[in-house]
This record gives sequence, C-alpha cells and structure tokens, in this order.
Amino acid sequence: MKKNKKIVLAYSGGLDTSIILKWLQENYDSEIIAYTADIGQEMNQKKIVKNAKKLGVKKIIINNLKNTFVKEYIFPMIRGHAIYEGVYLLGTSIARPLIAKDQIKVAKKFKAFAVSHGSTGKGNDQVRFELGYHYFGPRIKVIAPWRIWKLKSRTDLINYAKKHSIPIPKDKKGAPPFSVDDNLFHTSTEGKVLENPKNSAPEFIFQRTTPPEKAPNKPTYVSIGFKNSDPISINGKKLTPEKLLEKLNQIGGKNGVGRVDLVENRFIGIKSRGVYETPGGTLLLIAHRAMESVTLDKDTMHKKDSIMPRYAELIYNGYWFSKERFKLQKIVDQKKNKVNGSVKLKLYKGNVTIQSRMTKSSAYSMKKVSFEENKTFNKSNVERFINFHKKKLK
Repeated sequence: MKKNKKIVLAYSGGLDTSIILKWLQENYDSEIIAYTADIGQEMNQKKIVKNAKKLGVKKIIINNLKNTFVKEYIFPMIRGHAIYEGVYLLGTSIARPLIAKDQIKVAKKFKAFAVSHGSTGKGNDQVRFELGYHYFGPRIKVIAPWRIWKLKSRTDLINYAKKHSIPIPKDKKGAPPFSVDDNLFHTSTEGKVLENPKNSAPEFIFQRTTPPEKAPNKPTYVSIGFKNSDPISINGKKLTPEKLLEKLNQIGGKNGVGRVDLVENRFIGIKSRGVYETPGGTLLLIAHRAMESVTLDKDTMHKKDSIMPRYAELIYNGYWFSKERFKLQKIVDQKKNKVNGSVKLKLYKGNVTIQSRMTKSSAYSMKKVSFEENKTFNKSNVERFINFHKKKLK
C-alpha cells in the first residue's frame, strides 16, 4: 500500500541521523524525506544521497543556504558582538534557527505531517530546533527520537547500526567519532576524552586551525572593509558574504586563530565541555569592534555592550525568532549606517593585533584628543564636570 504520510528528517548522512532514519521507518508508517541544509559544513553530497538511498529513501533534498546563513544570521550576530559566557561565538546556536525554518518550508511543500531531528535529549539543539519549528509550523508534529526511543547510549547506537548494516565512521585514532558540529562559521567537538575537564584536548581533534606554535613564523596582515556595519571586502577586494567568511577562515586558521576550550552552562541546566574553532568569526568580531570604536558615539556603544549578554543568551537558548531578540536587534542596528571604513589586523601564532582603523566618520576627532594645545576642547569645563560627579558619591 502506498504511504501518504510524510516525515521530513534533518539528515546529515552520518551515523546518528542514519540510525534515526532507520528507526523512523521501523516505528512510523510514513515516507521519510531526507533533508540536508548546506551551511558550509564538511559534507559529501554523493555520500549523503548514497546512504539515504541505501536506507530506502526516495526523496533527498539538499539546499544550499550558505550565503543566507552568513548574510542574514552571522552578520547580524557579529553586529551585536554576541559572545556567550565570555568566549563562545555561538557557531552552533546561530545555525539551528535557519535549518529549522528551511526544514519547515520543505515540510509544508510536501505536506508532511511531522519533522524530526537528531538532537540528543541532554543537549541545547533540541530546544533551538523545536522553537524554530513552532515559530514557522506550529501545527506540524515534532518527532525527537532521542527523547522517546530505548537507545540510551552511544554503545546502544553503535549496536543498532551494526544490526542494520549502517556504516560506522571512525576518528583519526580508529575509534567511533567524537560528537562534531561544523558549518561555515565554526567547528565544535564534544564527547569522549573531552567529557572529563581535567583532560587536555588532543591535537588531532582540531579540524580548521593550525596549532599556534606551528603557525607561520612571520605575521600575516589582513584588512577588512565594512559598509553599514557589515564586512564587504578583504584587502580591498569585494566578496560575497559566503566567500568573505571562507577566506577569513583560511587566513585565521592558518595562523592558529580562534580556538576555545569551554565548559558551558547549557540552557537545560547541564554543564558541558566543548572545543570550538571559529577563525574567521574571531577576526570579524575583533575588526568590527575596532571599526565601531572610531565610528560610533559612546552612548550607542555602551548601550550595545549592556544588552549583549542578554542578546547572546537569547541566541544560545534558541530564541532567534523571538520578539525580544528582534527588539534587541533594532538597538544593535540603530546606527549601523555610520559603521564604514576598514580595519587592518596583524595575525601571529594565535594572536590578533589591531594595526589601523581607517574611516571618514566624524565620531573620532584628532584635534580633540591631541596632547598638543588646541581650542577645540574647553578644559575649564572639566572641573565643573568632576564636581558634579563628586555629589553622586554621597
């Protein structure tokens, strides 16, 4: 009998989602549509198609969202200088809302009754995906296998895969892989030896950054141009958002920039350890702050800094499509038309140093800051200013 019920599964072609695909087939009388969002992760499209077809999937959809991801998600986040708990640049967090939005679009197109994802029952991504699903398709059912199946561990998953002849990939040491998420913005690695915070991260897990001690012995210089607060060029050459980030990833990664080892507080209340690599994003964040320092007034900059922790937390928790995030984004972008010019950075063995800031903005006045005597700043007002603030101490 022909199946008329459909489920759209967020499918990577890897071990976890291949197991989920098979499990959905066993437990639901439905056609499974394999959906992959290409957001710049390391992926083999032929392998994804091959693995899905092996499992009997007839409809396989791979959508290229890279330029949208950078322009409409990463760039707005960079404008907000979003950093979670002091160091995390939110590379996984910012990708989930886009995937959820596009997955629901596919579900609606094919009249699927449900969508499914491969997020674990202890992680943040289940929240991020499902808040996005609800925003765009509140009537579409969500199937979260990790919360309802009887497979309780990685060992159970591997045994299930062996039973159903699902290929089990190996890491560089020949063992089942770490939990890895990657996209055009970052790579994260979790699990195994990293679960114990006393263990150092083994060098072989790093995928896009050279060890700082093995980076070039000569510094690399890169100039990033900005228009209306968004990066538009590298060393004077204009590039699409996608190509610009790709280029900065190469430059930063080669110089050992962008490594973070973090024990973070997950939204659901568990502490977890992750190792993140965000080379291009690190360069963008440093350059953007430097650009704003000479183009925006103090009140605007300090207002942005004051809302940043909440803005970053909303992204981390999956509230990209919330009214509160939209409201904060308006504050972030209030004077973005003033953020124009270029910043030159020096990269050397994992370090990034600002070399110069060039802009036609009038926010910075050389005459006012000069130690040479001038008439543009009335120093006689300073004493009244200090006396006024003395009163606030009481």
